[in-house]
Amino acid sequence: ASLTAAYLRGSRLSMPAALGPPSDMLALCLLSAVWLAANPSRAQNETEPIVLEGKCLVVCDSNPTSDPTGTALGISVRSGSAKVAFSAVRNTNHEPSEMSNRTMVIYFDRVLVNIGRNFDEERSNFIAPRKGIYSFNFHVVKVYNRQTIQVSLMHNGWPVISAFAGDQDVTREAASNGVLIQMEKGDRAYLKLERGNLMGGWKYSTFSGFLVFPM
Repeated sequence: ASLTAAYLRGSRLSMPAALGPPSDMLALCLLSAVWLAANPSRAQNETEPIVLEGKCLVVCDSNPTSDPTGTALGISVRSGSAKVAFSAVRNTNHEPSEMSNRTMVIYFDRVLVNIGRNFDEERSNFIAPRKGIYSFNFHVVKVYNRQTIQVSLMHNGWPVISAFAGDQDVTREAASNGVLIQMEKGDRAYLKLERGNLMGGWKYSTFSGFLVFPM
């Protein structure tokens, strides 16, 4: 019978191109059940995505969706060079001329990390290079200033989170916070002084962020 052409070789099942009578089909089903019982991990992983990493990240899904960004085979390719991160600090207490009552953007004069070059050093703005989830955190230190300050993380001109500092008994206090934001390509994020002033300076303040994952 043609079923004799079907056999197990290691973890691989070979089958003939064509099957004979129904008895052969029944025997083949039994043979397949034996093979799956001997390889449970293989059967379990058939529907799980397979991820290969290198210069490119290739994700293969045996259950593809109708997402127009994918392919008919459920395969998508993401560039391995899409690393985005920045960290900026304030090194001096001198207030720059750009810090005006009109914009109240908090500026930083030293950039420690700017992977992808998406942090605009001149404007102290971060510009998202692609759609994704981004993480931001900030610590704005007020120096020799007894006024309460409110610092907000702005996303395209709208405040997302705020932090306050206003203890009159210390010479330095930081307004700190952090958040995850979904951003589109070209969106901007920056820090804004919403209340109070930084006339004494904001040395040692930091502003950092990075791409958690693209979408």
